[in-house]
Amino acid sequence: MSSNSFAYNEQSGGGEAAELGQEATSTISPAGAFGLFSSDLKKNEDLKQMLESNKDSAKLEAMKRIVGMIAKGKNASELFPAVVKNVASKNIEIKKLVYVYLVRYAEEQQDLALLSISTFQRALKDPNQLIRASALRVLSSIRVPIIVPIMMLAIKEASADLSPYVRKNAAHAIQKLYSLDPEQKEMLIEIIEKLLKDKSTLVAGSVVMAFEEVCPDRIDLIHKNYRKLCNLLVDVEEWGQVVIIHMLTRYARTQFVSPWKEDDVLEDNEKFYESDDEQEEKTDQKKKPYTMDPDHRLLIRNTKPLLQSRSSAVVMAVAQLYWHISPKSEAGIIAKSLVRLLRSNREVQYIVLQNIATMSIQRKGMFEPYLKSFYVRSTDPTMIKTLKLEILTNLANEANISTLLREFQTYVKSQDKQFAAATIQTIGRCATNIAEVTDTCLNGLVCLLSNRDEIVVAESVVVIKKLLQMQPAQHGEIIKHMAKLLDSITVPVARASILWLIGENCERVPKIAPDVLRKMAKSFTSEDDLVKLQILNLGAKLYLTNSKQTKLLTQYILNLGKYDQNYDIRDRTRFIRQLIVPNEKSGALSKYAKKIFLAQKPAPLLESPFKDRDHFQLGTLSHTLNIKASGYLELSNWPEVAPDPSVRNVEVIELAKEWIPSGKAKKESPTKNFYSESEEEQDASESSSDSESESGSEHEEEGDSSEDSSEDSSSEQESESGSESEAENEIAAKRNSQAKRKSALEDGEKKNEKPKSSDSSGAESSLEESSSDSESESESESDSDSRRVTKEKGKKGQQDRSPLTKDISLLDLDDFNSASAPVSFSTPILSPSVITDLEGLNLSTSSPAISVAAPVFVPMKTHVLLHRMSGKGLAAHYFFPRQPSVFGDKMVSVQITLNNTSDRKIENIHIGDKKLPTGMQMHVFNPIDSLEPEASITVSMGIDFCDSTQTASFQLCTKDDCFNVNIQPSVGELLLPVAMSEKDFKKEQGMLTGMNETSAVVITAPQNFTPSMILQKVVNVANIGPVPSGQDNIHRFAAKTVHSGSLLLVTVELKEGSTAQLIINTEKTVIGSVLLRELKPVLSQG
Repeated sequence: MSSNSFAYNEQSGGGEAAELGQEATSTISPAGAFGLFSSDLKKNEDLKQMLESNKDSAKLEAMKRIVGMIAKGKNASELFPAVVKNVASKNIEIKKLVYVYLVRYAEEQQDLALLSISTFQRALKDPNQLIRASALRVLSSIRVPIIVPIMMLAIKEASADLSPYVRKNAAHAIQKLYSLDPEQKEMLIEIIEKLLKDKSTLVAGSVVMAFEEVCPDRIDLIHKNYRKLCNLLVDVEEWGQVVIIHMLTRYARTQFVSPWKEDDVLEDNEKFYESDDEQEEKTDQKKKPYTMDPDHRLLIRNTKPLLQSRSSAVVMAVAQLYWHISPKSEAGIIAKSLVRLLRSNREVQYIVLQNIATMSIQRKGMFEPYLKSFYVRSTDPTMIKTLKLEILTNLANEANISTLLREFQTYVKSQDKQFAAATIQTIGRCATNIAEVTDTCLNGLVCLLSNRDEIVVAESVVVIKKLLQMQPAQHGEIIKHMAKLLDSITVPVARASILWLIGENCERVPKIAPDVLRKMAKSFTSEDDLVKLQILNLGAKLYLTNSKQTKLLTQYILNLGKYDQNYDIRDRTRFIRQLIVPNEKSGALSKYAKKIFLAQKPAPLLESPFKDRDHFQLGTLSHTLNIKASGYLELSNWPEVAPDPSVRNVEVIELAKEWIPSGKAKKESPTKNFYSESEEEQDASESSSDSESESGSEHEEEGDSSEDSSEDSSSEQESESGSESEAENEIAAKRNSQAKRKSALEDGEKKNEKPKSSDSSGAESSLEESSSDSESESESESDSDSRRVTKEKGKKGQQDRSPLTKDISLLDLDDFNSASAPVSFSTPILSPSVITDLEGLNLSTSSPAISVAAPVFVPMKTHVLLHRMSGKGLAAHYFFPRQPSVFGDKMVSVQITLNNTSDRKIENIHIGDKKLPTGMQMHVFNPIDSLEPEASITVSMGIDFCDSTQTASFQLCTKDDCFNVNIQPSVGELLLPVAMSEKDFKKEQGMLTGMNETSAVVITAPQNFTPSMILQKVVNVANIGPVPSGQDNIHRFAAKTVHSGSLLLVTVELKEGSTAQLIINTEKTVIGSVLLRELKPVLSQG
């Protein structure tokens, strides 16, 4: 095809030439100058005629020529009306090319594209997958907010398409829609979650790209798909591989423990005598770093083959993954692949060399075997040469410095002056880094001072000045030699450097310094500003050390500087005159003038410009530019404790849930496992920990015995990790079956009404669970952590039972009942049947038909409690988790997240003075001993707001400061949802009429009155529960106030047209009216 098009281009080019020639010969008038444009216009007219032809062959030829024009970069937008007419063509070939054209120009010609929108919608149902995909691409390219709902519907349908190519285009369209309307984020996340489960390699890369654009912080969406993405990686197209690898690198940094810790642990000093407990702790500590998570190993193993990819982007992506997440001993394999990329074009070389420069600072050994690959070639462009010099400097050591210096001698003679200057700087850095060659380098640089090239001499002077600062006493001869060069050197930086050196060492060269000042005074007015400043400094230093010879000279120079055009020089002159020339106005500083001017200056650090780039992820635009680019996602630090690995398990738990019906579980005897359940769980966790420690010790022994063969040890480790994951799956299945037995047990209790003793012991066990749940500081805590907490609580309960029973008497049973129905926001732990069974266990004195229910929705919106600027690095945010408070049944639960954004440790974080309104109470969190830099912690508090939206004011204190902060709840957070029947709702509503009823009329579009929309809007504003309704046009919700337990009933009754009646019934009329004011605008919105 390319050869044909080339022939066609040549032919058409010849035609144009002939046409132009004809034009030139036939016309002599100035109007002939428009011959070129007239021929183009004629050609476009020709295309328009062909597009309006009845013959498909003519249309197809026209479309090919138009797409060819676009490919060459020519503007074909004026043909848009003629092309868009053919969008409904029956010929598939024409249709494809029309869509290619429309994708390019739909954004520019939005009005015309909108006219054909119905055609695009019909094309979404076309039997040809290419047409369906192209229609979606065009639709998503029309960037007009009015068609957002149409685009959303099209993406939803395309995401469920049978063709993976169409699903891939749906993933691409998600990003376009998100950039057009970010408010669609939640709905788009649902589609992304669905597409992430797709098993097609064609879709994987595109959906991960959409994930990175729309919701990169939703790591929970990746958990279940992690292993699938690792296994599909090899078969995904190259662009997708790059995107997935970068995403998995970020994921690994949040989910796995650092594999780099082993060196630190081994370096710890050991005590000579240790107790058994200390010894066990230390052995556990030593084993931890060696146990790599099987999923961590899976990612490293599955990306290794991609180092041989033909795509340099993929190789670079794998290299950065190994650099950021693999053990240091395994990262060496990327060096060979990166060196191979240096044979690519100069753009690829530039990026690869930048990354190697960053790596070579931290781990020189990786690239030392490939030293010769970084030697500069004469054909290299300057940017590549300077990068190679940087790497050679980083790799320089005592062993190879002699070879490198010989190489540098050649580079200095280069015709590329910028490169020659960079080489001289490199020699200076080598001299400072390797003490053995400092004198050799200095002598070599002095030799360069006699070079004919001024730039080389100037750069040599600047570098020598820096080297002499490190050991000035030994090199008086060099300073004299440089003073002689002042007559010949004209580069300002070099002249300024020589003057500064003479000024600093004026006491070592007492005869030369005054003479230099004399010469400089002559040429002061014609010197560069940089040189003038150094002349002033030199005059001041000589005035202080040798005033007999230089007093008049210095005053002459100060007078010249006083009237200089540059204000910096005038300011410096006034400052120096007041400081060194004593008079009546001179202050106390003039006594210390000599100490100020001739103070010992610290030697400059000749550092690599790539020194601070390692905090950016390698291979990213931010790393290349050394500045945070828009859209850059930072790599998080390794977690201290690995999050629960079971979140990535997908098979066993789901099958178990589907297979075991609740009816069968209920048939088991409730007394059979009543007490043994916690013991079984404890035994299971102990056996699993034993097996883990055994496998860890086996792994350690094997690692010791097979250090020489790294491949064998890695394969053994993989097999062990496989067995570990199987064991974990078995434990998970066992735990799941126990949960089912537990649900059956509690259901049996409800039916059979056991004696009081069994009730109290059941309450005791469930209280242990609820307390362990409430004490966990984070809702997304791993299962393994919660297992550990339960185990510890179990042991504590067995040791002393009396305090536990005392705790039960202190807790109100209402609170216990609500806590026993746990609420999970990410993954439901209990099945719905178990939750309803637990809700049935209401032991309070209220009506059994009305009970506290689990919240329907928990908005994760956080409020600023303390800004990091006000808190001197301590930032605090709070939100309402909508859970019953464990600190008291009248308290609202509040979760506070504390972040240390400073670079120092913050100690003793606690609640100070409280300024609460009358009746309001607060249960504070336990003081936090210390919070490390960049660390965060979540704590829980309970506040009794007394059913009002008054502000709770208190002080958040650290060891050094106290900050005044406030928490103010919205009225919707003062409620707890209740479950009740429709009959009970009507009965209670009948009792709360008159003054206890407030209502308002809501007007909005009919599509906003769907049941799901009403539910979503109402529960977003307030923590209330839905009540089943027998009528489609009436939606009911119920809640009770946290403090007084007063019922609050909400009714949304849909009327004809686009109106609805909003009614709120409650004894707390203030809460009712405030909630009405908040709900009305929310329900009215589209």
